[in-house]
Amino acid sequence: MAGRFGQPPVVGEMIAGVLLGPSLFGLLAPGLSAEVFPSELKPVLYVAGQIGLVALMFAAGYEFRTHAGRGLAGTAVAVSSAGVTIPLALGVVLTLVAHGHVGIFVDGVSVWVTAAFVGVALAITAFPMLARIITERGLAGSRFGSLALASGATDDAVAWILLAGVLSVAKGEAGPVLKAVGGSLLFVTVLFLLGRRLLAWIVARPGLGDDTRLLFTVAVLFCAAWFTDTIGLYAVFGAFCVGMAMPRGEASEHLVRTTQSVTQVVFVPMFFTYSGLNTRFDVFSDPSVTAFGAAAVVLAVAGKFGGCWAAARLRGEPGPVAVRVGALMNARGLMQLIALNIGLAAGIVSEELFTALVLVALITTVMTVPVLSRLDHRDARSRAAEETREGEEAAAAAS
Repeated sequence: MAGRFGQPPVVGEMIAGVLLGPSLFGLLAPGLSAEVFPSELKPVLYVAGQIGLVALMFAAGYEFRTHAGRGLAGTAVAVSSAGVTIPLALGVVLTLVAHGHVGIFVDGVSVWVTAAFVGVALAITAFPMLARIITERGLAGSRFGSLALASGATDDAVAWILLAGVLSVAKGEAGPVLKAVGGSLLFVTVLFLLGRRLLAWIVARPGLGDDTRLLFTVAVLFCAAWFTDTIGLYAVFGAFCVGMAMPRGEASEHLVRTTQSVTQVVFVPMFFTYSGLNTRFDVFSDPSVTAFGAAAVVLAVAGKFGGCWAAARLRGEPGPVAVRVGALMNARGLMQLIALNIGLAAGIVSEELFTALVLVALITTVMTVPVLSRLDHRDARSRAAEETREGEEAAAAAS
């Protein structure tokens, strides 16, 4: 269904997850909804959804490494820095202004913790979705596609460390953020010194059958996901790093696609269903919450789209490249939903704030493909007009 509107399937999965929750299904048929989605089912949906996310991020990491080596480091750092700091600052300011006027705060949670969480949520980029849009539209080999992949990966790594910091402050402990930073350094060192050799052995070892290679690869993948989840960076980043560490070649490509095929179809939609069950759009009956949600959307787009575009232009990127990087970086869907669920589970996010930020995730993600399509059509018209003008000038010169 989403494909008819030019959207990637994952956008349809996001919307379907929300519709299956209390915002529509639970509103129209509350009794049936309770039967289909009893409270005991939520933990199952969460675990199954995490399996799908791990496989999706594994493929995203593999795709990133394939297309990243194009001298993008300096520009990617500048774009990701702007894409984190500007939305972060805008989110903090918005929340501080809303304090005392909008019922989005949790009793007992510092307003500064809530403000920092909103800032981090607006700073996140939906890297798996960004990678999927780029791949499905055949943009992986383009300058702006590679730059968006590099910037999005850096952006989200920083955002998750910031989220670990927010959770540490909320708990009044320094342990979680120290564990996240120290554990991530240890993880990256072990993975790229030893893990790469192990993965290369799995892929190239003579005598191993396809099923055995797949089993070993999945074992490494989920061990990495478990470790990064334990240190507070969450499972998806362990999976992404393993994808980056995979050797290149047809055998690796086959393993990545085999791992992703079933999990993407079966398990990823379960994560969206889980998120949808926690989304209640009836909170927008409060005008102040509606105003906060609308302001969050505007500031999210201005901070991420505008900030990334400006940073790319300052680094000397052409206008068409910079504006497409901004459009791609602006999508937040999947990763913002993960962060929101973490905040909800930690008790620092209210249902009202959760729903307002789900609105941000939906709008900024749904708008990405139409914006890219409009830019493509505009450039095509400009090229056609330029060719027509050059043809008329050549004809005039010949006469």
